[in-house]
Amino acid sequence: MKYWLLLVPFVLMGTTLETTSAGKTLYMQHCVSCHGVDGKGDGPAAVRLSTKPADLTKIAARRDGMWPALEVMEILSGYSRNTLPREDMPVIVDILDHEMSEFDPGNSEPFLMPTKLIEIANYLEALQDPASGSNLP
Repeated sequence: MKYWLLLVPFVLMGTTLETTSAGKTLYMQHCVSCHGVDGKGDGPAAVRLSTKPADLTKIAARRDGMWPALEVMEILSGYSRNTLPREDMPVIVDILDHEMSEFDPGNSEPFLMPTKLIEIANYLEALQDPASGSNLP
């Protein structure tokens, strides 16, 4: 039994790597043209935009090292458009119309969100420079 417990971190790590890989694939399909390969806001379409795309590697740094999981999910889903209208940030419909998974924004109160949305958010968290500390609810 105790040997089985030694495998748990590796199983969890594999799940995280798989999710990050799926998120990277989605990012490359939907975000790279504006935000660039490295997420720094320097994609080929960025020069044609009136608002410079955000440097996605500094999301946590702009918040004192904390990863704002729920805020990121709201922006990606377009939910925050109700308070912050942004015509320059498209809602990617095909990532919203998908299977649902549990998402915990860091407050131990998980709820269902589109799986692909969670995958992109996990990838963005992995891009943080410096790496993020803990989650903000």
